[in-house]
Amino acid sequence: MPAINNAIVARDSFSHIVRRENWAQQEAGVVVVFCIVFVVGVGLIGLWISKALAKRRAQKATVHA
Repeated sequence: MPAINNAIVARDSFSHIVRRENWAQQEAGVVVVFCIVFVVGVGLIGLWISKALAKRRAQKATVHA
């Protein structure tokens, strides 16, 4: 006789999965803040890349001139 019944373990796991609630719907403000932080971060990274490319183009223009 096994010490752990697999059917009971599976039933408990399934009931845990089924009763999960929608965290994103309950905490809409947190999700909005995450989105805003992501958009600002992507914008800053894009700005940094743009400046780096502009600096590289300026250096190439002075070297070839």
